Amino acid sequence: QVQLVESGGDLVQAGGSLRLSCAASGSIRSINAMGWYRQAPGKQRELVAAITSGGSTNYADSVKGRFTISRDNAKNTVYLQMSSLKPEDTAVYVCNCNARLWVGGSFRDYWGQGTQVTVSS
Repeated sequence: QVQLVESGGDLVQAGGSLRLSCAASGSIRSINAMGWYRQAPGKQRELVAAITSGGSTNYADSVKGRFTISRDNAKNTVYLQMSSLKPEDTAVYVCNCNARLWVGGSFRDYWGQGTQVTVSS
């Protein structure tokens, strides 16, 4: 199994910053990519940012220029630096890891439990 431990969610005022962290653990053979999704009540879950093990990134248009995703492959950890936060960024942010285990061998998606980010106006 893969366990994803997220941290960093908080209450912050508009214009502020937060950094989210997600560490993957378990019998992981390799990780293809890690990323962050978010879901607000009554809205569809959306991809916020993702990064491959090689460092390629992509972002939702709504966060480009404000959020930066990075990773530490040695620690199987992904970070999301969020700046210039807006109330519209309020959501549960969920870590995703696309990985394969030593036993099994195929790439699968694993999900964290989510961390709440609330941006007040």
